Amino acid sequence: MKLTQKILIASLLTPIALTAQQPADTTKPVPPPPAATVSIPVDFSGVIYANFQYRGEAGAAKSTNKFDVERAYLTFRMPAGDRASIRITADVFQQATPPNDVFYRGWVIRAKYAYLQYDYLKSASGWNGLVRGGLLHNVVIDHVESFWPRWISQSPVERAGFFSSSDAGIATQLTFPNKFGELYASIVNGPGYTSRETDRFKDYSARLSLTPFSGSTNSIIKTFALTGWTYVGAVGSQFTAGGPGQVGTVGSSLPRTRAGIFAGVRDPRLSVGAEWDTRKDGRENGLNTVLSPRVEFDSTGRLIAGFMTAKPFALLNPQATFPLGVVARWDRFKPNTDTPGYINTVIAGLTWDLNKKTALSLDYQEQTPHSGAIAAATKTYFLHLVANF
Repeated sequence: MKLTQKILIASLLTPIALTAQQPADTTKPVPPPPAATVSIPVDFSGVIYANFQYRGEAGAAKSTNKFDVERAYLTFRMPAGDRASIRITADVFQQATPPNDVFYRGWVIRAKYAYLQYDYLKSASGWNGLVRGGLLHNVVIDHVESFWPRWISQSPVERAGFFSSSDAGIATQLTFPNKFGELYASIVNGPGYTSRETDRFKDYSARLSLTPFSGSTNSIIKTFALTGWTYVGAVGSQFTAGGPGQVGTVGSSLPRTRAGIFAGVRDPRLSVGAEWDTRKDGRENGLNTVLSPRVEFDSTGRLIAGFMTAKPFALLNPQATFPLGVVARWDRFKPNTDTPGYINTVIAGLTWDLNKKTALSLDYQEQTPHSGAIAAATKTYFLHLVANF
């Protein structure tokens, strides 16, 4: 290598060598590491029930009509550690309960469901178990609503006032292998999610649902479910605290028991359900005084109901996508089997699916009391809307 080349290479490498020998500059602050972000997955969903209704019965209510947002449910689900999760469902409804509606007659929000769920059993064989605590599903209403479209009307048991669809307490659910059914049991306060606890008594319930044909190749028959349920509750006496002139306090409870059986199939093309339910309620007469002694008596009620929703074109051709459907239902509720009075409910109409999550229903609903039963006689035409999101 020539001398001139060596001099040139040395002149290029010398600054690099000098730079490498310089000590590190410790006067500049080291930037802190980026803060760790914590992401909590939240599953948000909801549903809106809205309608236009027109009253057709004779009397002062004839031709009464209104647009109504009956319900909007906003549901949040999120994990709460290993095998645990939380569900909170906000119920948006119009305040129509006296005397609260005197103060405000608009739409308000309250909790419908608010519970912690822990999955204590997850097995490869198909057995699954969970426990819940908080505002949770009552024994059977949610189950029946998986067969009947709640956005058209409440299920028969809830409409007849057997109990609320949600209550505060604890519950457990055991799911059987091969989709053979489930067992659900709960202990709740009793008054339902629209009221605080009012006495020291609790209500106990259990439901057994079996799907014996779950292995069938027929998509409708495989959904057949047979359900039995029971509800044993109690309410406190109105004379628990005593009062002026009373002969004493009453610490015992009054019975509040219900039971029923349900059978049905559910498929996008056809859903059919039938049920028989009974209820027993204890009541009090008198003022609990010497001149008007307290008298306890029981009354037994009975409910029979059947319903159907169908997509006739899909039943004729499973590949058909024409969105027209039909809906029909009949309830007969006898508040007291010792008296002749009973109440009939009839629902009939057409449904139209706007898409997979939104539908309309044009339906007629009639409630008719017979043989002295105390209930309002109503005839209402509805245009219902449901939108899931």
